Amino acid sequence: MTPVHFTFSSTFILGLTGLAFNRTHLLSALLCLEGMMLSLFIGLSLWALQLNATNFSSSPMLLLAFSACEASAGLALLVATARTHGTDRLKNLNLLQC
Repeated sequence: MTPVHFTFSSTFILGLTGLAFNRTHLLSALLCLEGMMLSLFIGLSLWALQLNATNFSSSPMLLLAFSACEASAGLALLVATARTHGTDRLKNLNLLQC
């Protein structure tokens, strides 16, 4: 395993463990998801550069577009829960409440 592959796999694993163990606030969960998506984007773009293939060059941009959509949907949910519940703590969110 090259140091570049080790770096990007470790950043993805760090984001995944942060998402699994740090479940106090919705904002921290969204930041962990964004870190995972950015590590996937950088890894996919370096993979496309190493292969020198033009048909793989559009996939990092597609992943980045989906990541931007995920981030905007997450921020919209964060604003909605902060307005209705008054906080972004995940323990205070109850799915049975209207």
